[in-house]
Amino acid sequence: MYNFTIVGGGIVGLSTAMALSQRFPKAKIALLEKEASWAAHQTGHNSGVIHSGIYYQAGSFKAKLCREGNRSMVAFCEEHNINYQVCGKVIVATEPKELPLLENLYQRGLANETEISKLNKEQVQEIEPHVNCLAGIWVKSTGIVDYKQVCEKYALLASDRGVDLYNNTCVNKIKSISEGYVLETNNGEYKTSFLINCAGLYSDRVTKLAQEQAPAKIVPFRGEYYELTPEKRYLVNKPIYPVPNPDFPFLGVHFTPGIDGSVHAGPNAVLSLKREGYHKGDFDLRDFMDTMTYPGFWKLSAKYANEGLQEMLRSWSKAIFVRSLQRLIPEIQPEDVVPTHAGVRAQALKNDGKLVDDFLIVNSDKAMHVCNAPSPAATASLEIGKQIVAQVPVEICS
Repeated sequence: MYNFTIVGGGIVGLSTAMALSQRFPKAKIALLEKEASWAAHQTGHNSGVIHSGIYYQAGSFKAKLCREGNRSMVAFCEEHNINYQVCGKVIVATEPKELPLLENLYQRGLANETEISKLNKEQVQEIEPHVNCLAGIWVKSTGIVDYKQVCEKYALLASDRGVDLYNNTCVNKIKSISEGYVLETNNGEYKTSFLINCAGLYSDRVTKLAQEQAPAKIVPFRGEYYELTPEKRYLVNKPIYPVPNPDFPFLGVHFTPGIDGSVHAGPNAVLSLKREGYHKGDFDLRDFMDTMTYPGFWKLSAKYANEGLQEMLRSWSKAIFVRSLQRLIPEIQPEDVVPTHAGVRAQALKNDGKLVDDFLIVNSDKAMHVCNAPSPAATASLEIGKQIVAQVPVEICS
C-alpha cells in the first residue's frame, strides 16, 4: 500500500515525486507512467524556453510560479550541471497598431516584477540585426534548456530518495476503497492512500476514472514548427517573439534557439484530432468525438473562427507560414526552413467556451488533480511540485 501514487511521468509528475520524497522521506511513493521514457509528450515536445513570467495576469499562479520557477530552474541546472543559458529575449512590435499592446505588455511585466527594459528599433537591431520592428522589450531572465534532461535528473533524484518509478504502466481503472484507491493497470494493481493526477493530456480522463468531475475538458492543440537550415541560423541570436494578439489565446509564431544550436520557428496552433496527434494525419475516434461533442469547443470555435482559419491555412501552406515569419525577419525564404517536430498542448476548456487561463489544481479527500498545467509549467515545475505537496494531507503519512 502506497501513501502516495502519482499518475504521469512528465515534468510536473516527476517534480511532484521529488518534492514529496523530500518532504515525507519515510512515505511510500509510486509514480506510474504509461510510456517507456520520461517526458514523452508535452514536456518532451516543447521549445525548451525558461520563461520569465512577463505574459501572465499579475497575481495569477502562472505569474507567481513562473517568476519563482525561473530562478529555481536556473539554480537547479547550476547545481546538477545541466546545460542551460540565460540568453534573454526580445518581444517586438512590427506595426503601429501593436505599439500600445507592447506598452501594455511592458506594464504587465513590471507588475510581475520581471526584469525588462524598453528598446527602440536601433536597440533591438543591436541585439538582432535581421529583425524588422518599430520597438521592442528586452526580457533579461529568459533562458533555454533541454527539459528532457531536466526530467531525467528529477527521476534520478526521486528514485534515490526511495520513490518507486514504473514505466510502461498505464492506468485503466481506478477503484475507490475505504483506505484510498486501487489503480488497475496493464502491469497489475497498485493500492494507494492518496492519488495525485499529473496525467497532462489525459488529466480529465484520470479525474473521471477516480469518479470525480473535472471542471474542464482537455482539448488538444497541435503546434507545428519549422527549423532554420544550419547556414541560416546566423539570422537569430536570441528568442524573438511578436507582441501577442490579444484576440487569440496563443503567443504567435516566434524564433527560439535551442540549447543544441538549432533554431526553431513556430508554432502555429491547430486543433489536433488525437490527444497525441503529432502529425497532420493522426486521428483517434474517441479523442475526436470527445472534442466534437463538447459544447465548449463550439463556443470557442465561434469566438476565434477567423484566427482559427488562419492557423489552419498556416498549417497546410508553407508559403503562408513563411510569410508570418517574415513579419519578424524579412530575409527568411521558404528554402531557409524545413519542417521539424510538433508538440501537442493540453488546453483545459470550460463548458462555456472559456479557456482555463491559469494553473488549475482540484482537491478532494483522497486525491489531487492537476487539471490544467500548460506553458509555463515546465519553467514552473519545481514550484508547482512544492505547491502540490503543500496541499496534501499530512495524516496520509501517519
